[in-house]
Amino acid sequence: MATGYLEILRARHALRLLTGTLVGRLPNATAAIALVLFVRAAGGTYSLAGALAAVYGVANAVGQPVLGRLVDLYGQPRVQLPAAVLAAVAMTVFAFAGTDPLPLAYVAVGVSGLCAPPLEGGLRALWPSVLRREEQVHTAYAMDAVAQEVMFTLGPLLVTVCAAVWDARAALLVLNVLGVLGALSVVVSPPSRAWRSAPREAHWLGALRSPGLLALLGAFLFVGIALGSITVAAVSYADGHGGDAVYGWLMAGLGLGALVGGSVYGARQWSGVPERRLRVLVALLAVCYVPLMLVPGAVAMVLLSVVSGVFLAPCIACAFILVDRHAPRGTVTEAFSWLVTTFTVGASVGTGLTGPVVQAGGTVWGFAVPGVAGAVSLLVLLGTGRVLAAPVRGAVVAASSENDPNRAVEPRFSSTDRA
Repeated sequence: MATGYLEILRARHALRLLTGTLVGRLPNATAAIALVLFVRAAGGTYSLAGALAAVYGVANAVGQPVLGRLVDLYGQPRVQLPAAVLAAVAMTVFAFAGTDPLPLAYVAVGVSGLCAPPLEGGLRALWPSVLRREEQVHTAYAMDAVAQEVMFTLGPLLVTVCAAVWDARAALLVLNVLGVLGALSVVVSPPSRAWRSAPREAHWLGALRSPGLLALLGAFLFVGIALGSITVAAVSYADGHGGDAVYGWLMAGLGLGALVGGSVYGARQWSGVPERRLRVLVALLAVCYVPLMLVPGAVAMVLLSVVSGVFLAPCIACAFILVDRHAPRGTVTEAFSWLVTTFTVGASVGTGLTGPVVQAGGTVWGFAVPGVAGAVSLLVLLGTGRVLAAPVRGAVVAASSENDPNRAVEPRFSSTDRA
């Protein structure tokens, strides 16, 4: 298993790009917990902390595809680094001004979320220019999904350590300095400076004019709902089975399952079309959510949470392949950013929906939501099978590209996007 990943990491610039992207995304990945810790340390309420975190999340969901489109138009360095600096400056203003005056706090947090650079989509656009073979790119997508789980596990730990050693303000400042340094490391690298999107057709819908991409986004909206619903249902479960410590173990188990599943998935070369494989993976994801409704004791529940996360990272990695195949020419970064936004919105809907469900029917029905959402995601994929299987209109393999040394011949591999 390790051989395939080591082969990726030994490729020139690969480790730097992966590390820089993960570090650059730390402010975004940890924004919610960092804002809660800061507001509570300043004497604010949980309601205010939640409202500020929601403003950041909404602004980020809006900003990712917008900035992704700008990256496709003007290149990565011209967009990613200025965006990272603006996001850090806005959060620094909030860190020193605090929650008084409140309008300034909302504006600063909103600007920070809006300007968070689309490093995630940018990295996926760069993989084909760094790696030599298509199967290596698919492995890199899986490694990318696994690395996200590591970041979302270690990021909150970094925030709490900074807050404990110094204070919550220092945690905000340190995270945003790291974010700028991570973005800087990426954009000054040769692959980022050399990357250019393919010529694109002028269209106000951009990447969203692809029916296949729309179908994929519709399916992953419900995957996001499933993931968001688990976080709320797990809180309800933990309240009756040991409190915060049990909740932490449940979330760690979910992340561990995704890490293991993604690692195994990426270590193998898969035959067959990715559209069919994604349907199988989403079906398995939905099935693995169902046992959570048993709500057994804490130890067994943690084990079930591990199982429920096993197919999450493989689903995401497979979705990356389909995004690349269905993104219209010249919109690859924007298309990946739309997937991020859709997943984020879905998670927010899941948390909002599951609260009333738990209130009305209890924890068992709260854990029914992810299974139902996973089933609906599968139905979307089944209902749009022809759309997803159809080749992208106008997809033409470039005859030559400085960013695609492999000159891949499979339709919609990234040579059409020079990335």
